[in-house]
Amino acid sequence: MCQFIETICYKNGVFERIELHNDRLNRTRNHFFDNQLAIDLSDHLSIPLDLIHSTVKCTITYGEKIQHISYSSYQIRAVHSLKMIENNSIDYTFKSSNREQLEAMFLLKGDCDDILIVKNGYLTDSSYANLILLRENRWYSMQNPLLLGTRLQSYLIEKLVTPTLVTPNDLHLFSEARIINAMISIDDSPIIPVQNIRY
Repeated sequence: MCQFIETICYKNGVFERIELHNDRLNRTRNHFFDNQLAIDLSDHLSIPLDLIHSTVKCTITYGEKIQHISYSSYQIRAVHSLKMIENNSIDYTFKSSNREQLEAMFLLKGDCDDILIVKNGYLTDSSYANLILLRENRWYSMQNPLLLGTRLQSYLIEKLVTPTLVTPNDLHLFSEARIINAMISIDDSPIIPVQNIRY
């Protein structure tokens, strides 16, 4: 049975980017299960009282219907170095709960904090987040992410980032990298010096 996940950030009393999460969840359900009635995640989310003043990672597991929802306090993991791993066959277009291939690659990170997947010669994502790069005070996102995250999608809509194709040989053109996902904004992301991205 296909299982997928949505990870939603609850912060300052708000479930962030709920409409983008709704859209991705329902597009995934329509793709795999055909003509499903749309789900509005707002109708299913309720923060436990003991977490109401925290930054909370809300994880929804679903298939044709919502299967499970969990809530946990969230702290950003320190990531200051990335190991580039080539994989031309990986496909993570849909946010699946099956992360075996990503987890296997993560084990190859060596003394780095995380991996950066190179597909068909271009940089894509880390094991759990989208990559952005800074050049002359302008942020660039990867044009071909493995998964279009909702935060990256919102930054693209707001024109805070510019999509571009980047090869490993292009890294010297940028001054720093950051990783972003539902839980991590540009401002909150740890800084990764580009020299700390290596094969």
